[in-house]
Amino acid sequence: MKLKQEQRQQLSQQQLQNLTLLRMSTLELREYIQELSTSNPLVEPDDLPPAPQPSEKDSALDRLRWLRENDHQNQYLWKGTSENADPLALAGNAGGLEETLTKFIERQLDRRSIDETEKSLVLFLAECLDPDGYLRDTPEELALDIGADPRQMVRAWKTLRALEPAGIGASTLSDCLLLQLERSAVTGIAFEICRSHMDALARHNYRSIAQKLHVAESEVITAADAIRQLDPRPGSVFQTQEAVVYVLPDVYVEEKDGALSVRLSSGEQAPFHINTFYLDLLRDTADPAVKEYLTARLRQAENVLYAIHSRTSTLLKCTEVIVRRQSGFFLDGAELRTLRMLDVAEELSVHESTVSRTVRGKYLQCSRGLYPLSYFFSASAVKNSRIDLGSAAAKSMLKKLIDSEDSAHPLSDQKLCEALASHGCPISRRTVAKYRGELNIPGASARKR
Repeated sequence: MKLKQEQRQQLSQQQLQNLTLLRMSTLELREYIQELSTSNPLVEPDDLPPAPQPSEKDSALDRLRWLRENDHQNQYLWKGTSENADPLALAGNAGGLEETLTKFIERQLDRRSIDETEKSLVLFLAECLDPDGYLRDTPEELALDIGADPRQMVRAWKTLRALEPAGIGASTLSDCLLLQLERSAVTGIAFEICRSHMDALARHNYRSIAQKLHVAESEVITAADAIRQLDPRPGSVFQTQEAVVYVLPDVYVEEKDGALSVRLSSGEQAPFHINTFYLDLLRDTADPAVKEYLTARLRQAENVLYAIHSRTSTLLKCTEVIVRRQSGFFLDGAELRTLRMLDVAEELSVHESTVSRTVRGKYLQCSRGLYPLSYFFSASAVKNSRIDLGSAAAKSMLKKLIDSEDSAHPLSDQKLCEALASHGCPISRRTVAKYRGELNIPGASARKR
C-alpha cells in the first residue's frame, strides 16, 4: 500500500451548466427555458401566463402529488428507471429519437456502470459535438478549458465513442468511418483504405490504392462499395428535417457621434423568474419530502440564472473586443482586419475554445446589416506583418474584381493576382485560386460569355 497525495480540480455541475448555456443562441436559450419550466415548477418563463397553482387549502402531500403529476420530464425519478432501461424504448414517443443527440446519449449512460464524474464529462463532450456528431476539439484541450483532469476527459471520450450511433465523437471523417468498421468487426482492405487512403478514395483512384495495398483493383472497388454504406454524419439523424431556421440578433452595435456602443438584446437577459408561490411553500412546509423536492428545484433554477448571467457577461465582453478591433468596418465600411479567436481570448484571459463557444450561433445587428459573430474573425491573407488584411477582406476584393470584369475577356488567376497586388493585397496566384474556389466562382474559361 502506498499513500499518494495529488491535487485535482473536479468538474462541477455549475461549470457544465455555464458551458452548455454559453454555446446556445438566443432561440436555443428560450427553448431550453421553456423545456426547463415543464420539469421545474419554480421556473416561470416571463413570456408565458402563470401556470395553474394548487389551492392554498391543499395539504403539503397534495401539493407534492401535484408537483409529481406536472413534472413530465422527470417522471422516471418517481416511477423508477426500469421503463427507460433501453435507450431505444422511447423511439417514436415523446422524449425518444426525436429529441437531441445529447439526450439519447444520456439514456444510454443510465445503463452503464460509471461514476457521476465520468457521466458528467461524457455529457459535456456530447454538448461539444457538432451537428454531424464530430468532436472538433481534442479531449485534452477541452479538459484544459474547464479545469478537468485530462486523463478523466480522455476516458470519458472513449466512453462516448463506444455509444450509439456508431461514429460519434470522431475527430475526422477517417476516424468516423474507422469507428463504424471496428463496431461491425470489419478489417482488411476497407479498414486500410479508411485509415490511410481517403484522398485517393475520394478521387476514385482505385488502381493507385490497389498498387499500394498489393491487392486486385476489383477488391478495392468492393471495399469502396462497403465504405459507402457507412454514415459519414452519424449525428445528423437527430437534426430536425426541413426545420425553418429563424435568426434573432443577440447583440446590437450602435454608432453615436463617431463612437460605437454594444448592447445585448432583451432575449439575452434571464427569460424567467422564480415562482414566489413555491418559495413560500418551501419556507413554510414541514413535510420533508416537499422540502427536499423544492430545495433541489430551487438550486437548479439558481444555477441556471447564474449560468445565464455568466453567458451574458462573456458575450458582451467578447463582442466589445470584436467591435473595437474591427471599428473601421462599423464606422467607415472598411474591409475586415485580421482577427483570430486567439487574439480575443488572450485579451479576455480565457481559453480560445471559450471564445469559439461564445460566438457560435450568435448574430450581431449593426447599420450595415445582420452578421454572424464568426464573420468578424479572419486569418491574415498576406504574409506581411506590415499589411493587416484578413482573408475575408481579400475574398471581398477578389469578388468585386470578378464582378466588374469584362465578361468577354475574363481575368485569369494570374491577372487577378496582379490586380489585387495593385490594390494593396499581394497574394499568390495559388491563393487566388483557393479563394475563388471557396467563393464558388469558376475559372476564367467558364466565366467567358
